[in-house]
Amino acid sequence: MRLLLGMSAALLTTIGVTPVAAAASPPVRETAWVETGTDHDRDGKIDRVAADVVRPATGGRVPAILDVSPYYACCGRGNESQKKTYEPDGTPAQFPLFYDNYFVPRGYAVVLADVGGTNRSSGCFDDVANGNAVVDWLNGRATAFDAPEAGRPVTADWATGDVGAIGKSQDGATAIGMAASGIRGLKTIVPLEGVADNYAQLIANGSPLATPEHTGSAFTYNERAAGLCKPFEADLKARMGTNGDYNAYWRSVRYVPEPGQASVLVAQGFGDGAVAPDQFAAYWDALGRAGVPRKAWLSQAGHVDPFDLQRAQWVETLGRWFDRWLKGVRNGVEHEPAVHLETTPDHWTDVRSWPPATAPVTFRPGSGTATVVDDPAVGREEWAAGVSAARFTGASLPAEVRIAGSPSVTVTASSDKTAARLGVALVDYGPADVRNTANFGSGIRNLATTSCWGVSRPGDSACFLDTATDLVHVDHRIIAYGSADLGHHASLRRGEPLVPGRAYPMTFTLTALDHVVPAGHRLGLLLGGTDGLRFDPALPALGDTLTFDLARTSVTFGLTKPEQ
Repeated sequence: MRLLLGMSAALLTTIGVTPVAAAASPPVRETAWVETGTDHDRDGKIDRVAADVVRPATGGRVPAILDVSPYYACCGRGNESQKKTYEPDGTPAQFPLFYDNYFVPRGYAVVLADVGGTNRSSGCFDDVANGNAVVDWLNGRATAFDAPEAGRPVTADWATGDVGAIGKSQDGATAIGMAASGIRGLKTIVPLEGVADNYAQLIANGSPLATPEHTGSAFTYNERAAGLCKPFEADLKARMGTNGDYNAYWRSVRYVPEPGQASVLVAQGFGDGAVAPDQFAAYWDALGRAGVPRKAWLSQAGHVDPFDLQRAQWVETLGRWFDRWLKGVRNGVEHEPAVHLETTPDHWTDVRSWPPATAPVTFRPGSGTATVVDDPAVGREEWAAGVSAARFTGASLPAEVRIAGSPSVTVTASSDKTAARLGVALVDYGPADVRNTANFGSGIRNLATTSCWGVSRPGDSACFLDTATDLVHVDHRIIAYGSADLGHHASLRRGEPLVPGRAYPMTFTLTALDHVVPAGHRLGLLLGGTDGLRFDPALPALGDTLTFDLARTSVTFGLTKPEQ
C-alpha cells in the first residue's frame, strides 16, 4: 500500500486502482435502520436492520461495499476478532477489518449491517433478506430511519446504487444467497470461505452433524431477540427436520447461481475444517455453468481470509475487482488467470481454470471384508493411525503427482443395527512440512509486528497484526474426507431403516482438494463409522458394527502433473 500511495494518479488509474483523494475531509459516519418489510420477532412492528455507514464527505455519489454479519457484537471479525464500537452518542467508531480504512479514501462507502436480531438490529435471523433490504435502501427502494424505533427518514442519496457484498464464513454465505436471489443493484460478491449449500454444511449425506438444538449459525442474538425469536427459531428447526432428509427447506437455502447474476471473487482454503472445500468446488462449478464472471484464491490454509496469507497481493486484487464491477474501470481483471493457487506452503501460481484436466484413477482396498466397531469419540486423525477404522495403503509412488478436484467414493457396507454412519478419508502417508490445519487449525500464526492498510482515525486503526505460515512436520496428511448415513443410500430425499446384515452400496463425494503427493509417499484409504471430528458429541451413539465389502468399495480421484 505504501508503494501505491507513492504512485501518480495517472498510473494508478492505468492499472485500475482508484487513487486516494488528497487532503480528503473526514468521512461521514452514520447509522440507518432499514425496514425489512417483515415482523419476524412478532412485536407488532416492522423489523429494522441497523446499517452502519462510513462514506466520503464530498465527491458525489459513491458505490457501496457491504458486509452483512451476525458477529459484530458477539464474536468480532477478522484475525483479531474486532467488534464494532460506537461513540457515546451511538455514532459508529471502529469498523472491523480494513475495508473502511482503505476503500473510503478511494471513493467507496463501506456499510456493515447487523443481521436481524443481532447487535443493534430488531427482528430475527433472516440474513439474505436482511442484506437485500439494505441493497434496496441503497437503491432508493426501501425506507430507513435514524433510530431503531420511530425517528426521521434517512435516504442514501449519496449512493450510486451499485453494491459489492463481501464477508467471511457466515457473511460470505449471506453474500452468496443475496447474489442467487438476483437482487437488483448487487454487482459483485466476494465470499471468503462461504457456504453455498446449507444442507451439505449441516448434514453429511443424510446424517445431521449436530443435534437440532445446535443446528445453524453460531451467532448470539441480542438480549431482546433472544426471547422474542424463540417461535421464529422453533419454526425454522421444524422446517429443517431432524431425520437428515433433503426437503423443501434445504432446497430453499441451496444457493445456485443464475446466468446474469453478480460476478464472484471467491476464496477457499483446502485445509478449512469449518467450511469444507467441497462447498467451494460445487459453487465454482455452478458459476462456470451459469457463465458468471468468476475469480478464485485457493490456498492450503484453513478458515483464513486471504488478507492474512498474501496481504499486499490480496488488497490490490480486491481493489481492482471492486473498481471493475462497482466503478466500471476497464482494468482487465476479469481476463486474467481465473485462479490464484497455493500449491504447497507459500508457493503460489496463477492458472486459467480449476480443477485442471485430470486422468481418473480408482483406488480399491482389495477383496474380502473389513469390520469396524463405530466409536463416535474417535475421529479421522485417529483413524489414520489405525484406531477404530480399516486402513489400506498403496505402494510408494515412483514420482510426484497432483490430485485435484472432488473425489468420489462408493462404499458397500452392512450394519448389525438399523442405522449406521459411514466415514471415509483419503490420506497421503509420508513425511512433509505442511500448514498446520489438522483439528481445525488455521495454518497461520500472528507476529508481533503490524502493517497498515489505509487511513487510521481515532478509535479505528488501519494497522493489523502481520502473520506468517504456521508449519508442522507430519508423517501423514488427510487430504479428503466425507461422511454419510447409510440409511440414505438410495436417496438423500428419504432415508430408511437398515435391515441388519444386508449390504448396501452408497456413493458420495469427498471434500475437494488440490494436493501434491511427493515421490516415495503412499496413498491410503480409511473406512470407519462416525467421524468424531465432524459430528456433535451430543448426538446419540448408534452402537453399531459395520462390515465393509471391500471388493465393492473404491474411491476415484483425478491425477495430473503438479503446477510449477
